[in-house]
Amino acid sequence: MNSPATSHCVPSRAPLRSEPSSLEPSALPKAAAPAQHEPLSLPRPSARERAQREGVSSLSDVDLLALLLATGASGQPVARVAQELLDEVGGVERLERVGPYRLSEQRGIGLVKATRLLAAIELGRRVTLKSLCDDGTIFASFEAVAAWAQPRLAALDHEEVWLLCLDAKNGLRSARRIARGGLHGCALRPADVLRPALEDAASGIVLVHNHPSGDPSPSAADIEMTRALVEACEILGLHLLDHVIVARAGARSLRELELLDE
Repeated sequence: MNSPATSHCVPSRAPLRSEPSSLEPSALPKAAAPAQHEPLSLPRPSARERAQREGVSSLSDVDLLALLLATGASGQPVARVAQELLDEVGGVERLERVGPYRLSEQRGIGLVKATRLLAAIELGRRVTLKSLCDDGTIFASFEAVAAWAQPRLAALDHEEVWLLCLDAKNGLRSARRIARGGLHGCALRPADVLRPALEDAASGIVLVHNHPSGDPSPSAADIEMTRALVEACEILGLHLLDHVIVARAGARSLRELELLDE
């Protein structure tokens, strides 16, 4: 008899799971979402850059001051030094009234910077004076004299006396400062006025001075000195056209006030 056939049992296997291909999308790392960037804020142009691009007239008082100072203090930018200086002295219009030594006491200034600032202010004053002293200027009225004198003298903290020498048509021949005093005035004699008037061959003269107090009203001393000058001018055949006083509050004409006795 034949032996019964032997049956071979093949063990069952779990179905093979294929490994994901490295090329399949599921196997690739997911790309990170693009970062959301804040819009870039460009640094503000410096005062020098804005001056070159837009002109110095576009700059603020702080910017102009920072441009002159050039550098700040340790840990303090120049714009902050400029702002603190203006706050300390009370505004740009008061810078010229502060001496170099007081300016130099401010943090970040020093004597060199203080002198540079005052030199810049004086240069501006001289430019203004030259433009106001145009030889073609006609001083035929009190208003013309006041327009010349106000920007030059009204804001000063000391008294100055100026002599305007005119030709026969009231055109300006020369403008001279003939006296400078303190807060309460300065002494002036007729000779101090007549000497430069004769030197400049003036046909007529106008006397101009300022009142640092802010009130342009003539004082008793102003009236007395003017009347003495009128008498001296009559002796020399010189015509005193007016004596004008300017101040922060306005201007006054002694002629219009009928205080010139001729």
